[in-house]
Amino acid sequence: MSLATQIRPISYLKSSAADIVKNFATNPEPLIITQNGEAKMVVMEIAEYERQQETLALLKLLALSRNDFTHGNFQEADAFFAEIKVEK
Repeated sequence: MSLATQIRPISYLKSSAADIVKNFATNPEPLIITQNGEAKMVVMEIAEYERQQETLALLKLLALSRNDFTHGNFQEADAFFAEIKVEK
């Protein structure tokens, strides 16, 4: 698939919204919408949007965890599991 085939002017979005939604069933690739020749927005299938949001959430958790580790905010696994057993 060529990226150029997925770039459309805003007038296409206005006149073809129903067709765009229908076409996502067979071609779920995001559609870049331009205004005055500049990319302004992306239209994508909701399932793909949700996958991206989940991926971003996981990446944020990894970044936060790495930051905690870098600043010494962690404990050894044995100590953690021993603490859990005591709290039961």
